[in-house]
Amino acid sequence: MRKIVSITALFYLSSFILLSQGISENDLDHLDKYYEGIISEWNIPGFTVGIVKDGEIIFSKGYGVKEAGKDERPDGNTLYAIASNTKAFTSALVAMLVQEGKLGWNDRAQDYLPYFEIYDSWVGRQVTIRDLLSHRVGLGTFSGDVIWYKSDLDSEEIIKRIKYLPGAYGFRDGYGYSNLMYITAGEIIKEVTGRSWSENVYEKILKPLGMVRSLTTPFDLERTGNYATPHALVEGENVPIEWVDWEEIGALGGIISSVNDVSKWMIFNMNNGIIGEDTLLTAASRNLMWTPHNNFVVDHTKENDFNRHFRAYGLGWSLGDYHGRLSVSHTGGYDGMITAVTMIPDEKLGVVVLTNGLQSPHMAATYYTIDRLLGIDGKDWSAQYLNRIKKRPPVDHRITKARNSKVEGTSPSLPTEEYAGTYFSDIYGEITVRLEERGMRLYFEHSPELSATLRHWHYDVWEIDWDRTHAWFDFGTLKFNMNNNLEITGMDFRVPNGDIFFYELKPYRKR
Repeated sequence: MRKIVSITALFYLSSFILLSQGISENDLDHLDKYYEGIISEWNIPGFTVGIVKDGEIIFSKGYGVKEAGKDERPDGNTLYAIASNTKAFTSALVAMLVQEGKLGWNDRAQDYLPYFEIYDSWVGRQVTIRDLLSHRVGLGTFSGDVIWYKSDLDSEEIIKRIKYLPGAYGFRDGYGYSNLMYITAGEIIKEVTGRSWSENVYEKILKPLGMVRSLTTPFDLERTGNYATPHALVEGENVPIEWVDWEEIGALGGIISSVNDVSKWMIFNMNNGIIGEDTLLTAASRNLMWTPHNNFVVDHTKENDFNRHFRAYGLGWSLGDYHGRLSVSHTGGYDGMITAVTMIPDEKLGVVVLTNGLQSPHMAATYYTIDRLLGIDGKDWSAQYLNRIKKRPPVDHRITKARNSKVEGTSPSLPTEEYAGTYFSDIYGEITVRLEERGMRLYFEHSPELSATLRHWHYDVWEIDWDRTHAWFDFGTLKFNMNNNLEITGMDFRVPNGDIFFYELKPYRKR
C-alpha cells in the first residue's frame, strides 16, 4: 500500500499509532481517492485538505491545480485566503487582551471608539465587545459590506459610516452576520495596543504557533511563493482573478494561510489554548469563546444529517453537535476562494479544506472526512452536494427576471449629458457619472476597481458593464430617479448577489 501523505516523519514510522487512534492507513488511502474523485467531478480548479488527530497532522495534500489553465498542483504549504476563518483569530486576540487586563468582555465599544455609532444612539452606547464578536447588534447579515469592499477607506472611516445603516431586528434579538463589527473589534485592538491588528496577530498567534507561512497581505505572496490563484465563475468557466488586499479590514478575514499552518491552529485550539509550555488562552477564555452567545432554532420534529440538537455562534466560532459530539467550526468566503475549518474537540479531530474556486466542495470534503474517521455510516456528501448544485437554476432568478423585463425601443427621458454629475451616498461617499469618449462612465470615489461603463438598458435605467471581472457579482443595472420636474434626484442600484448590497448605497445628486 502506498504511503499516506503527511508532513510528519513520525507518521511514516509508526502506523500502529494511527491504529491505536482508531484511524488506519486504509482510512486515509480511501479519503485520498475520494478527494481525487471530487476534483474530477466538481467544477473547481483545485483544493487542499489537512487532517489533524490527537495533536498531529496526519494528512496534508492538494488536488487539481493552483490556477486554471496551468499544471502546477497545490500541496500542504500552498497559500489560500482563509477569509472569515480569521474571525476566530480576532476573538482570540481579544481574549488575550482580556487576560492581560487591557480589555473586558463586557466593556462597551464606545469606551474605546467614541465615534462608534449604529442605527440607534441608545443601542450604540450599550454594544459590548462580546456583542461585536457574536453578530447580535441588530444589523442584517452582510449589511454594509459595500462600504469596505475593494475600497481604500481606513477602518475608522468605515466605522463612522455604520450609523447610516438601518437595523434589521432588535438589539441582541437575532443573528445578523456582521463583518463591520469585526472591523470595529480590530480597531479596538489597535486602540488598546497601539499596534495594528496585523502586528498583533503575527506577534501573539502566528509566530508562537509556528505558522511561518501565514500572511495578512497579498503583497507578500510573491516573496513567500507557493500560492493558489483565486477564480471567478463566469458562465460556468473558472476565470483567474487578482488577489484583493484585505489587510486594512483584516480582523474580519485577512489571513492568508495553508492547511499545514491552519492545522497548527486547530491543534492549538483543541489543546485548549496551550502551545508547548505556554498557555496563550486560559480555560476561562476558551470556555467563553466556545459558549453560545447567539442561538439558532433547530427543528426537533424532523431528523437531520448530523443528529443535531443545537446550533449557535460563540465568539468567532460556529458551534453545534455532530452525532453527539461538540462541533466547533467556521467557513470563509474571499473573492474566488471558499474555505472551511471544522473541529470535533472530543475526538481531537480537525479538518481544514481550502479551495480556489466558487463552486466549492469544502463542506462535502469536510463531512465525508469526519464521517469516515468517526466510523459513522455517512452519506456520499460529494454526490449529495453536486445534486443540489445541478438543481439550481444556472442564473440567479433576479438576473433572469431583469433580463426578461427589458423593454426594447425605449429612450432616456433626458439628454445623456444630463445624467452626468456627482452623487453622494451617506454610507460610502461620492459616486460620479461622467460622459466620456467611450460613453457614460461610473466611478466610485474610494473603489477604483469598481469602475464601469454604463450602457442604456431601457427608459432611465443603464446596464453596468464592469471594467473588471468580480467574484461575487456581474450583471447589474443603475436607475436614475427624478422628481416631478424631471430633475434627477438620485440613483438606485440593482446588482443581484448574496453579499455586496449595492442597493444600500442610495446615492442622491449633489448640486
